[in-house]
Parts: sequence; structure tokens; C-alpha cells
Amino acid sequence: MKFTKEDLNLEEGLKKEWLITNGIGGFASSTIIGANTRKYHGLLIAPLTPPARRYLILSKVDESIQIGENKYDLYTNVGENYISQGYKYQETFEKNYFPTYTYKIEDVELTKTICMEQGREVVGVYYKIKNSNKSSKLTIAPIVNFRDFHTMNTNHDFSVRQIINGTKVKLIIDGKSDFPVYLNLSEGKYIEHQNNTFRDMFYIEEEKRGFYPKENHSVTGVYKVELNPNEEKEISFICGLEENIEEINIKDVIAREAERIDEIINKTGLVSKNKKKRNNAETEKNTKTEISEEKKEKIIKELIKAADQFVVYRPSFKLHTIIAGYPWFLDWGRDTLIAFEGLLLKTKRYDIAKEVILTMIRDIKYGLVPNGYSGFDNRPLYNSVDASLLLFEQIQKYIEYTGDYEFIKENVYEKLERIIENYINGIDIDDNNIYLDEDYLISSGTEYTQNTWMDAKYGDLAVTPRNGKAVEINSLWYNALMIMKDLTEKIGNNKSHIKIYKDLAKKCKKSFNEKFYNPKRKCLYDVIRRQ
Repeated sequence: MKFTKEDLNLEEGLKKEWLITNGIGGFASSTIIGANTRKYHGLLIAPLTPPARRYLILSKVDESIQIGENKYDLYTNVGENYISQGYKYQETFEKNYFPTYTYKIEDVELTKTICMEQGREVVGVYYKIKNSNKSSKLTIAPIVNFRDFHTMNTNHDFSVRQIINGTKVKLIIDGKSDFPVYLNLSEGKYIEHQNNTFRDMFYIEEEKRGFYPKENHSVTGVYKVELNPNEEKEISFICGLEENIEEINIKDVIAREAERIDEIINKTGLVSKNKKKRNNAETEKNTKTEISEEKKEKIIKELIKAADQFVVYRPSFKLHTIIAGYPWFLDWGRDTLIAFEGLLLKTKRYDIAKEVILTMIRDIKYGLVPNGYSGFDNRPLYNSVDASLLLFEQIQKYIEYTGDYEFIKENVYEKLERIIENYINGIDIDDNNIYLDEDYLISSGTEYTQNTWMDAKYGDLAVTPRNGKAVEINSLWYNALMIMKDLTEKIGNNKSHIKIYKDLAKKCKKSFNEKFYNPKRKCLYDVIRRQ
């Protein structure tokens, strides 16, 4: 993905966003001109208990350069009544593996690449500078914060204690001594600021969403780097929650991360490693076909890279899971199981697929797979009737891709048996009100409960109430019964259950066909309720 100067106008630049992740729930995100338009934008949003309790640590890094007597601000920030003009010096934005900004100011060329390291609460900014024939001075200003990423520090004055050791700085922000923030620049001089508040950064997208759009940040100091005439420099800035950040070589991190992503892409077998060279005698048709294939492979590569960003590790479980969506969500059972095949099976990440299955079954309660975990205390949340049923489909998909019945028999099969038993006997934790009715269809929920995919609520008001017999829930129930019949034939110990599952499925199908079809509109009813 590459945008040239013609693409980097203000209107388009504020609309297009990027995101990279660190594999444990943290991420960096902004726009292609570097202006933050959401409260969720920042260069380091770090989970304090991965992948949960995500906090904005580093909002952005603003650069200025003085060339001779002339000073140029390269940053773009939005206020209520102004927008700074740094984007006018920007030549390109490109994101292959990492977001990279290039600027040209007079005859000075500057490239800025942002990278996160997998499994670590750090972000790095790697600069390459080619100076003109004049002496220049680069100023780098980290803009920091410390708040839950769903909230904002509006009208806030920060309390910051700094411990400075050369270019390494330890920050205690607002008394949060358990989570010190560390800054380091590979060279230059750090100049401490006192009580320097960036006031009222204006988040355009939050205003559109109906939220208050202004927030304060802290500028604890700036770095100054001298550039001699015609000098070329490579400079690394790192911010994080890890004390030894001065030991991190961001150039090595970039290389390792690119290698890791390439390995994931190559292992999928979905793209060609080597391109066959053609001679001049080949036909135009072959050339067009080749171009078409190259475009297709480019899209596939981007999809694989994007898929990887949703795969995260939960250290407390010692297992992988899948994030439901950025920037808002953690791992949700329903979303994980819907995305499971595309993210992990199509890409041949079978070992991680096994871990995700183990995550899904880890906290099953009365037959319910958790639909998620609390972002505050990691408590499992049981507000889904479909997550448990979706599990059956993905177990079948896992077997189709791997043939690994042994893993399912040893770790999963008994859990599936108990899910079926509980759906038959009834489940009423957290007002799920799930039961098998006399017509062999599954009913669930109350008028105040949202436990299907249409789960919007405002207080006690269910925005789209679907209590009763929802169409997709009963399709999934029939599917689960048929899969259990097949699994029991293959790996079950009690073969008498084969007939039970088969008979239940047959009766479910009969009622489904009789009751869900709407002959007048020639479609299926969404929900059936008792009259």
C-alpha cells in the first residue's frame, strides 16, 4: 500500500488509517498523515494485563527540523479551530510490513518507520535522514499519556516525575509508579520540560460518533539531534513499559518482524515463492494473466498479514486467542469461531489453531463457551447462545484440514458431549434461558437478554429482541447434532449416543422445515415465539 504526494491531501489523509499490533493485544494506529483522529489512535496502546486493560501510553511523536535559520514542523495535529501543516512536507506514505512516512524539506530527506515487537510492550520509530549542505537540527517531541484507551484525559493537568539518564528517561505519570514509562533515543540530547501540556487535541472521528472530541496530553521534554552538512544518519526512538529499552535495536526488530511475517506468508502455500521468468516471445495474453495473478497474490499477502494481527497470546492462559476487532474489542467466542477457519486453517497455522480451541473450551460453564472475557479482571462472560454451537462447526473444519482426531478425542470430545447435554436439559445462567422445546427446537433469551449476534442493548432495553427460537441458532443446533453423530461414530466411547443424536437431528429438521418457512414471502422467519 503506497500513497504519493498527490494522495496526501488533508481530506484524504485524515480518512485513511493504519494499524500494527504486538501479538499480545497492544497496537499502534494513526492516519497516513500522522494526525490522530480517534481517542484510540496512538503509537503505543499497551495492555497492562495482556491482552486486556489497554492503555494509551504514547500518543504520537512530533518532529521539527531547523535548516539554517528556517524551522519546519513536520507534524500534523488537529485542534478545534486549526490544523497544523506538516503533511505538506510529506512525500509518501507506505505500509508493506510497517507504516513508513517520507518527507522532503528543502534538500533534506527524512524517512520515519514505526514498528512494534511481538510479545513486548514497546514501540520503535526508526529515522533515516539525509541532510542538505547546511547544518540542521532535528527535534523529536514524544507526546505521552496514561489512560484507559476507552476514556480521555479531558481538561487534565498531568503530574509527571522524570528520572533522566542521558537520552534514557523514566516517567512516572500521574503517580502510576507500578507502570513506569520509558523513553530512549539512540543519540542526541534530551531537554526536560515542566508542566508542558498539549491541550485540546481534537478527535474528528469521536465527534462524528457523538463523543466529546478534545483531550490533553503531556510533552515531558524533547530530543535534539545535530546534523552536519551532507550527513546521513540513522536514529532510533523507543518508548515502552520495559526498563531495558536502551538494549533494543529497532533496526533488528524491523528485520525480525519482516522475517516472521514472510515465514507466515510462505507457510500458507497460498502465494508463489519464486516467479518464473518469461522471454520476449511470450504472448500478450500470458503477460496479462501474469499481471492478474500478481495482483491476486498481492491481495492474498495483504489478507494474510492482516489476519496475523488478530492472533494474540494470553499469557495468563499460556494459549493463543483471536481478537474480535480493533480498536475496540478483546477476544469474543462468537467472533473467534467465525474467523477461525480463515485466520488459522486456511493459513496452515494448525498449532495455534489447537491453542485457540483450548482457549475456547477452557472456561465452559454449564455447556456455554464464554462469549468473551472482562477487560478489567479477565472474568469469563456468558452471554452467547451461539458460541458453543459454532464450536462444533470449527472442530469439524479442524479435522477436515488436519485429520487430527486424536487431539479432539483427548481434549475436546467430552466437552462437546456436555454441551449437547446442557442444551437439552436447559441453561439459565445469566438469564440465557436456553432450553430444548417440545418441538425439538432450541429457544433462548428473555425480552431483556441479548445472546445472539444481534446483541445491542441500552441499559435493560434490548434494541433488537430475538428471544425465542432464532433461525440461525436452530440451524447451528441441527449442525451440532449431526457433527456429534459423526464424531461419536469415529471416536466416541458410547455408541448408543449415535442414535440419540441422529433422532434429535431428524426431529429438529422436521420442525425447522415446518415452522421457519414463510410461504407468503418465500423466506425464513427470523425468530419464532410461543403465541
